[in-house]
Amino acid sequence: MADDTAPALRVLRGAPTAEELAALVGVLWGRSGATATAPAAVPAPERWRRSALPGASLRPGPGAWRASGLPG
Repeated sequence: MADDTAPALRVLRGAPTAEELAALVGVLWGRSGATATAPAAVPAPERWRRSALPGASLRPGPGAWRASGLPG
C-alpha cells in the first residue's frame, strides 16, 4: 500500500524553481490525461454496409458473389 505522505515526484539533481516544477507536473499530468480521454476507435463498417456507401469500390474477386448477397 502506498504511503500518502511519500512524494510522488523527487528531484535527484539540480535545484529547480517552483515554476519549473509546476511546468513539469503540468506536462506529465497532461500526458497521462491524453491517453485516458482518447476517443474510442470507430469500428469499420461491415462489407455489406460498405457496398451501399457512396464511392464503394465494387470489385470482382474471390468471395464477391457471397458478399453481394449475405450480410458481413
